[in-house]
Formats: sequence, C-alpha cells, structure tokens
Amino acid sequence: MKTILVIEDNLQIQENIVEILELSNYKVFTAAEGKTGVETAIKEKPNLIICDIMMPVLDGYGVLHLLNKHKETYGIPFIFLTAKSEKSDFRKGMEMGADDYITKPFDGIELLNAIEIRLKKCELLKTYSDQSINEANDFINKAKETAGIQLISDEREISDLNKKNILYKEGQKIRSIYYILKGKIKTYKNSDEGKEFITNIYTIGDFFGYNSVLDNNNHTEFAEVLEDATVMMIPIEDFISLLTTDTQVAKQFIYLISKNILEKEERLVNMAYNSLRKKVAYALIQTLEKYRNSNNNNEISELSRETLAQVTGVATESLIRTFADFKSEKLIAIHTNKIIILNEEKLRNLPH
Repeated sequence: MKTILVIEDNLQIQENIVEILELSNYKVFTAAEGKTGVETAIKEKPNLIICDIMMPVLDGYGVLHLLNKHKETYGIPFIFLTAKSEKSDFRKGMEMGADDYITKPFDGIELLNAIEIRLKKCELLKTYSDQSINEANDFINKAKETAGIQLISDEREISDLNKKNILYKEGQKIRSIYYILKGKIKTYKNSDEGKEFITNIYTIGDFFGYNSVLDNNNHTEFAEVLEDATVMMIPIEDFISLLTTDTQVAKQFIYLISKNILEKEERLVNMAYNSLRKKVAYALIQTLEKYRNSNNNNEISELSRETLAQVTGVATESLIRTFADFKSEKLIAIHTNKIIILNEEKLRNLPH
C-alpha cells in the first residue's frame, strides 16, 4: 500500500483529503503544520507528500527546503496545495523542486490524477536510479542492454593496487573513469598549508574520477588507494559515447552525480555547523554506510584515526577524545584496528 503525507493546517481540508485518499486505498499520515510535517516525513518516509504553502511555524517552501536537505526524504514526490494562483508562486515552487501544484478549490478526481501521475513517474525513475545507486553492476548491465556498449569486459584494463598507490593527481588530464572491483579508494584535496581534506571514500561497486569528464577538464583532486584494491579503468571516450547514445543511461549517471553532490553538501554543512560530537557521529555513520557496500556488519576496519579525522574535518586528538566518550557511553567499541558501532540509531540522532 502506498503511503501519503498530508501537511495542511486547515482541519476541514485535511480531513477531506484524508477521506478521498483512504477511499482510494492509500495509507495516510497527517501533520497540521510544517515542522511536524518534516519530522513525520523523515520518520515515515512516505511515497508522496501533499503540502499547503501558507502555514504557521514553517511554510510549505520551508518544508520542501528542509526535506531536500535530508537524504531520507530527498526526491520524494512533492505536491503543493495552495489557494494562490500567481505565476511567481508556481515558479518559486518548481525552482525549489516541487513536482506539481493543485490550486484550491479542487475536486477529488483532480487530486487523485495528480497523485497517480507522480507515483507512476517515480516508479519509472526508480527502475533506473535505484539500481545504479545501490548496485553499480546493474547500472553497467542496463548500459550494455540499452546502448550496446560494453563497459566491463576482459578487454578492459584491470589493475591490482597496493595501499597508498596514487591513481591520479590534481591537475592531471582525465583519461579514464574508474570502477572498483575490490578494496577502497579515497579522494582528497590539499590546502595551501599542506593539510589533507578527504572529499570521499569509494568502495566496491563505486564509480569515481568522473567529476570533470563532461566538461573535459583535468582532475580537481587526488585519488589514493586506502585499502588494497582492484580497479577497472574505462576510457572516457567509451563512457561519453555511452552517455550520448542512450538518454536513460545518461539520466542514471546524472542521478548518480547529483546524489554525490548532495552528500558532499551534507558533509560541508556538518563540518561547518555541528558540534564536535555530532561531526564525529556523522562521519562514523557515513563511513559505516560505505563499508556496508562490501559487508553487512557494523564494523569499520583498517581505517586509521588520522584518516577518520580527515574525513570528519577535525584534529586527530579531538577525534580520539570523542571516541573515548562514545566508548564510555556504549555507542561504539574499539578493538585494535576496527571500530564497532553498537548503537547506530543513537549516533544518528545525537541531541548535541
């Protein structure tokens, strides 16, 4: 059963919408104002959100803005419900990422048609995007089926790389993009003072090195082997040919890039505004999710404190002190070269 969240401060209108949706076999969650609506969306992760614009505490634009900042709710189909019909309101909502508008007063058929269209569109996109994000092999198989271009084959150059090997440096010409078959790779930039800042960690099934392919620029960061790895190199000519041959594969790739950009924005916001404890907790959860691509446990292994500090954007000493606090609070356990997450939910929701 599909789930829909209705955020509407007018109780009569809210009840009317709920009645229509429940009669149409949707499960409905409700919220009477924007802040509660955001909290409900993050908790319930509905298939679609209907939201009024003019509300107390937090208006509809604020709701959409906040939901786009959370990876749990980013991309959920979003329909604005408004009594306004000025073009400026439509334009502002669409620029922020709204999928549709319904203007009050409306009838039930109009509402249900809008919902059905958005849900169908979302399902179609998922057949392409989910596989490419969660399973890069599926992305490649889909590429082979639709475009007839084989990205992975015995003819591709595959290299076994030792820890600390440099794949490319900032400023070098881009000749290939990379696909990880085994191990982990970190990308990083150096400050003017020589301090290293890790921009991402990639693991089995990840593509990397593509950030400047489409505009034919040089690499903008360094790539180094973090853990002994097997990497396949795909010539950029083949990759660009694939993107320009098949629009659906191109959409997948754009989705992949936009997801990575969103992750980087989240990391920057975390480093800029969160407390030390929340910064370290965020870095642990993000790193754990990377490691889960190659195992299903709650362990982060073979990753030095210095590397984790660079991922987090804090001093190594501060990281170690925070780890000690987390250990005493039974949030993590530390055994030689591995960190075990004991309470993932609490780490994700630290109050300060």
